[in-house]
Amino acid sequence: MNVALWTSWPTREALSRVGRTSARRWLSWAVRIALVGTLLWTAVAQRDVGPWAVAAAPVGLIACAAATWGFYWTTLAHRLWPSLGLFVLLLLAAVVAHRIGFLGPATLLWCGCAVTALQRLPLLVAIPATGVSLAGFAVVNEDPWLTTAAIMAGLCLSGYVLRLDAEARGSAQRLLIQERAARAAEAESAALAERARIAREIHDVLAHSLSAQLVHLEAARLLIERGADREQILDRVVAARGMARDGLTETRQALSALRGEMTPLEEFLEGLVASEDGAVLAVEGERRRLPAEASQAVRRVAQEALTNVRKHAPGARTAMRLTYEGREVALEVRDSGAARRHDELTVSGGGYGLLGMRERAELLGGTLEAGPCGEGFVVTLKVPL
Repeated sequence: MNVALWTSWPTREALSRVGRTSARRWLSWAVRIALVGTLLWTAVAQRDVGPWAVAAAPVGLIACAAATWGFYWTTLAHRLWPSLGLFVLLLLAAVVAHRIGFLGPATLLWCGCAVTALQRLPLLVAIPATGVSLAGFAVVNEDPWLTTAAIMAGLCLSGYVLRLDAEARGSAQRLLIQERAARAAEAESAALAERARIAREIHDVLAHSLSAQLVHLEAARLLIERGADREQILDRVVAARGMARDGLTETRQALSALRGEMTPLEEFLEGLVASEDGAVLAVEGERRRLPAEASQAVRRVAQEALTNVRKHAPGARTAMRLTYEGREVALEVRDSGAARRHDELTVSGGGYGLLGMRERAELLGGTLEAGPCGEGFVVTLKVPL
């Protein structure tokens, strides 16, 4: 036996008017107006009551409306005892109406209390409350017992159906709220991811490039202080200027990438290879458009690998191969080697560092491997699509 089913309230979303369609709201108001009109008509049409009872009828109607309004809000707040107090007050109003001769209003109050109790109260309380209401109705009803039993069953069924309908609407409302919250969280996560991507681009393009420029400028300052030859100082300044120019070019490319204005990957790699003596490019597999992050990772690794070759193996022949596979794209940059090779992979004239490229690849779920291969050196990047 599920105890919570009997003791739990209908949810606040089910008891409130939030999420109701305009048609449902119009129908609800139409039912209320019909009930109030019926109460007024039966009170006015009643001929066998005293004048004092007729004079007190509007006061009683207002009191019942106030009690009904209070019952709505106390059940919405899940306050059991105030709700029961107002419910008993409505039942007493029905008894008083019956005693002074208003049979129609009394019947409507008993039936309305029976349906509303099943709709808005916990079942453990709603069933006895509905039983009391229907008992009052059965006592005053003059129809045959079979008709009375059918009406009572219909009232119980109506109340429970209204409860189930309200719970379904409440569940839909909660799901809608959760979906909106999930969408908001997803949008926030996407914004944070985009900020992280922009931060990586700025770091990759500027951080090391500016650091290298500072090194050359500091060297030029020291040479000036020591009274070094003009040509030595000029070489340092020219090197710093060249790095600044390269950094500006890379910044423009990064901004274009962030705006989604990147040139096709194959065209970009062909441009890189064309600027290097002894470098060739091969493209294998069916060409396709890559996601921005994957495309940018391939471009950065290609730049870094060629820069390392130029710095640590000048004059070496370089073979670059871009392979489109089923669910990934692979880039391999292999050089023929040179007499002098540094093991430190994170130092480069381009300022990006293979270590940073490895981290970028891992963020995309890919891998980057770099190491000696025969007399040369090979860098292999694999990024999933």
